[in-house]
Amino acid sequence: MAPRISLSDRFDSDRPVIGMLHLPALPGAPDSSGDRDAIRERALEDARRLESGGVDAILVENFGDAPFYPDDVPAHVVADMTALASVVRRAVDVPLGINVLRNDADAALSIAAAVDAAFVRVNVHVGTAATDQGVLEGQAHETVRLRDRIAPAVTILADVHVKHATPVGTPSLERVARETVDRGKADGVIVSGSGTGSQTDRGDIERAATELAARDSHARPPVFVGSGVTEDTVATYFDAGADGAIVGTALKEDGETTNPVSTDRVEAVVTAARNP
Repeated sequence: MAPRISLSDRFDSDRPVIGMLHLPALPGAPDSSGDRDAIRERALEDARRLESGGVDAILVENFGDAPFYPDDVPAHVVADMTALASVVRRAVDVPLGINVLRNDADAALSIAAAVDAAFVRVNVHVGTAATDQGVLEGQAHETVRLRDRIAPAVTILADVHVKHATPVGTPSLERVARETVDRGKADGVIVSGSGTGSQTDRGDIERAATELAARDSHARPPVFVGSGVTEDTVATYFDAGADGAIVGTALKEDGETTNPVSTDRVEAVVTAARNP
């Protein structure tokens, strides 16, 4: 089974770099300033820096909203994220993605449909994970059906052994990767390290890529590396079998996750990805 939408259809590069747009705490979250104008301006500035630095897509995420709701977020979070994603979508020309933390795939798809985003990220799509939000269960049966009803062109990228979590039971990475696309019908998978900014094990990338290639070597669902990508490591992840990279911390000023995006850092990572 081929991906619903291939990388060449979705991105201009055959080694796409997706830049994270970590939203500040939204109104209603403990760390929020409540200043929607300031939040919007920060989001727009980060998006413009990501685009000018050369990323192939931007992934909007409510990173500042800790502690995160485990699954369904309140309506005000969906409203604020939709408003912010909408202004970002109009401000940049690269594809947009949506991730609603911790695991609200319905909200992500709804926002994506409303703002014409290209893809969503789902942290726990199949199986069960123990997290700091409690036990999260994949809802692939609902997510895929909702996508087909309201946003059939939206690509679903789903995490395998997602960061900041421990799989319940002992499913191998290979098994989860296979079931994520075979039974969960995700279009591609994301393999990460233990936490935000943590190195991803190259062996995990190789295992996921090899397992999925065994299904159909000519139409393997794409494997993205989801953490630990830097100017120095990005090429090694592609060499290990990654088809794309999702980068956040390494693109920020001084390499601090909550800092503004640095255009120079974006350019350095994108250049290293393009010229291994």
